[in-house]
Amino acid sequence: MKKTVLACSISGALAALFLAGGASAQSMAPSPDSTAAEQSGAASRAQDTVPTEDVVVTAQKRRQVLIDVPQSVSVVGGEALERQQAFSFQDYAKLVAGLQLAQSNPGEARIVLRGINTGGVAATVATYVDETPFGSSSGQVNAAILAGEFDTFDVERVEVLRGPQGTLYGASSLGGVLKFVTTPPHLDAVEARGRASVETVEGGDLSYMGSAVVNVPLSDKMAVRASGFYRDYGGYVDSIGTGGSDVQKNINDSKSYGGRVSALFKPSESFQIRLTAILQNLNTDAGNLVESDPATLRTLYGRQSQSQYVPEYTDIAYRLYNGAFDVDLGFATLTSSTSYSTLKQSLRDDLTVSYGSQLGLYDDATGPLADIGLVQQTNTERFTQEVRLSSPASDTFEWLVGGYYNHEKGEILQRIDVYEPGTFTIFDGVPQLFDGGTRSRYEEFAGFANGTIHFGPRFDLTLGGRYSHNDQDADQGGTGQLAPPALESASKEDVFTWSVAPKFKLGQSVALYARAAKGFRPGGPNIVPPNAPTGISTYDSDSLISYEIGFKAETADRSFSIDVAAFHIDWKDIQLFAQVEDFGINANGGKAKSEGVEFTAILRPTRGFVVSLNGAYTDAKLREDTDLAIVGGRKGDQLPYTPKVAVSANADYDWDMGNGTKPYVGASLRFLGDQSGPYSPAFVAATGRQFRIPSYAVVDLRAGIEFDRFSIEAYAKNLTNSEGKTSVVGEGNYPFGAVGTGVIRPRSVGVTLGAGF
Repeated sequence: MKKTVLACSISGALAALFLAGGASAQSMAPSPDSTAAEQSGAASRAQDTVPTEDVVVTAQKRRQVLIDVPQSVSVVGGEALERQQAFSFQDYAKLVAGLQLAQSNPGEARIVLRGINTGGVAATVATYVDETPFGSSSGQVNAAILAGEFDTFDVERVEVLRGPQGTLYGASSLGGVLKFVTTPPHLDAVEARGRASVETVEGGDLSYMGSAVVNVPLSDKMAVRASGFYRDYGGYVDSIGTGGSDVQKNINDSKSYGGRVSALFKPSESFQIRLTAILQNLNTDAGNLVESDPATLRTLYGRQSQSQYVPEYTDIAYRLYNGAFDVDLGFATLTSSTSYSTLKQSLRDDLTVSYGSQLGLYDDATGPLADIGLVQQTNTERFTQEVRLSSPASDTFEWLVGGYYNHEKGEILQRIDVYEPGTFTIFDGVPQLFDGGTRSRYEEFAGFANGTIHFGPRFDLTLGGRYSHNDQDADQGGTGQLAPPALESASKEDVFTWSVAPKFKLGQSVALYARAAKGFRPGGPNIVPPNAPTGISTYDSDSLISYEIGFKAETADRSFSIDVAAFHIDWKDIQLFAQVEDFGINANGGKAKSEGVEFTAILRPTRGFVVSLNGAYTDAKLREDTDLAIVGGRKGDQLPYTPKVAVSANADYDWDMGNGTKPYVGASLRFLGDQSGPYSPAFVAATGRQFRIPSYAVVDLRAGIEFDRFSIEAYAKNLTNSEGKTSVVGEGNYPFGAVGTGVIRPRSVGVTLGAGF
């Protein structure tokens, strides 16, 4: 009883504190139509003054103050991304509560929000760049592991929307949306700045990075902004001759390079058009994998090593082109966004151990009689058009209606070759194993609407709905001993998704909200292996309903803010990855659930000092058995790559020494609890359990000095050299029964020089 009284007393004190803050903060808040410079991610970066602007987001496809959005949204500003050297998914995951990754290669990442993941081929988190959805909506081209890993240099902010976003963002946003908001051209000033870095990695080669941006107003109505970057990361994983493999150091080096050009034409306050082109390449040799004991996932052989017989590589290319305009019609704003994008992946995988063992060409004791490699091309081409009308800001009713069209073409082309050992000369002793692939088409039409009714100054009700129709077809074929039968298949689906979100404001800066929403992921045609059972030529869509309650508040002086959300998700007809005759196919299971709590708290105890803490508790489990023979998931098993506990803390301190000299220091700590790996029928049969990925913690440090237009920064990532495991892959594909585990980058120490004009 005493605990209850204490909790109520604390809650009452906090409510009183925030309510007092809400009344006096009103005059400080700009309108939701404030300029881009006014909403640069104040909630997540260190500053030398207490912020005076609200954080503005576009989560509901209109500009809103973050505290007014009735759902869980995290924002990471561009300055925080640069200060923390956070240019990839793994770098900024620590800044977002509940964001998890399964990754073993740059550009190959499975994003998980709120535990919504079972290892299927289609994505559960949609990736957007401004107004453009990127990647594929279907399960035909490995969209789940090909989330767009765009470089964050000169990105204004990253928005992460948790929970299903089917009403405004459509298919494959079951778990949420990750949205890159790029910096637009500025009409008022010339800007030029650049950064150059050098970095060491424990046990590996040096890394080199550079980036630059230029903004040029061509007139008071038109401006162009261009940026580019180059990042060369040294490898740190060795092939040490295990099982007759190669002996070579640092085989997992990678490069990422590209740029963005954007032009803004704004002849009046009522009309603007923006054209953007983004190009990025990610080229990797061997993945960030090390051989590990399957029972414990501890790294084998006393070092980070990977058995290489056929040198592997993965090359990924993003191309994205978008034209968007806004016209103020008085009664509403008309927005149009037209996009064309491609994602192309070229890779070579080493199958020497797995296929060689089956063909009698490999033995752990003697090594390979021949090497076996898979060469694969994965291509996605996507055109989207969205048109919408949105009402002006109103104290009574705000509305948005729109239409959406999406057309995608995809293909996966594969060839399995057998080589003379240590060469790329074709081995004559084995006929062609496979040469073929699949080609697919996905087309979608959708209409959507969203509205907010204001029942006075305190209570709002937001309602949304989306009707969509998708039409898909695919064909498969090929030659060789492992070729599947030539087959054409097709599917059609109609679906309605919805959302309901009441919100009650206790003060200008204090809000309680609830949200219920439905999410949807399309089914589609399937790959059909040779001698496969009947009835698997297609797989069904899956859907979920999410229930969420949340609390957002900040004090009057903005020295403290908090965002807490609790959720429960019911998921049915879950899409799963299954193995049939050595072919991976899509399959449907029964039901799953996910529930938990997420929070973000920010404290500014004194000028220039910012401390943030975010975390998530997620209990995500299967509610029914899957097909144990081809999937391996059982009732009660944890959903893959979802730790029950994940907590991050960040602290930064800036001060002013005068004469334009501003030093800063900062530190970050991230802890991830243990988590389940991918479902494995073989591993469950052998051990009676799923793979368990152990918990780990990572510490980062940073410091720097800004001298007016110049800066020097020093940083250390993974200071304690933690060997955090991020994925489990390659079961049966390594000598002596080892498995591959993705690892975070070892301790890395670097220096960055910056200049701006």
